[in-house]
Amino acid sequence: MQATLHTSLGPVRVVLDAARAPRTVASFLAHARAGFYDGTVFHRVVPGFVIQGGGYGPGLAPRRVPERPLPNEADNGLSNRRGTLAMARTGEPHSATTQFFVNLADNTFLDHREPTPEGWGYCVFGHVVEGMEVVDRIAAVPTGLRGGHRDVPLEDVLLERVELHDRAPA
Repeated sequence: MQATLHTSLGPVRVVLDAARAPRTVASFLAHARAGFYDGTVFHRVVPGFVIQGGGYGPGLAPRRVPERPLPNEADNGLSNRRGTLAMARTGEPHSATTQFFVNLADNTFLDHREPTPEGWGYCVFGHVVEGMEVVDRIAAVPTGLRGGHRDVPLEDVLLERVELHDRAPA
């Protein structure tokens, strides 16, 4: 399955790996189909690390999470390499819901090492196939402290909508 993340700075096309992260991809697709991600912002931008979105609307208005946390599928053999999509979570390994990030570098220290609180890692569930220059453009926006959060773009960068594609383009 492929999807295009239509952002206010341009489109990013991704391939989702349902074979290796089935529950995570199913959750992402369900949220995309329901329009949950439409109009959300990239609320955390750390150059050389990640851009993160999927949890807040403009002005950092929290989105109501529509489901329980996912079981962490980070033990799927995929690695947090530049251009991969992974689920954000709290310190609790099985706490991911809707927030995701795109890795801006090879962040292999985020990979699964063992099934312990310290070793679970962050579930990779896809990768960018077109538009990494847009991801890098998002990574370059000025950030600061906003609403008690660090690394927030000073001007909202929107995820306008997620377009799903059943198959690759011809």
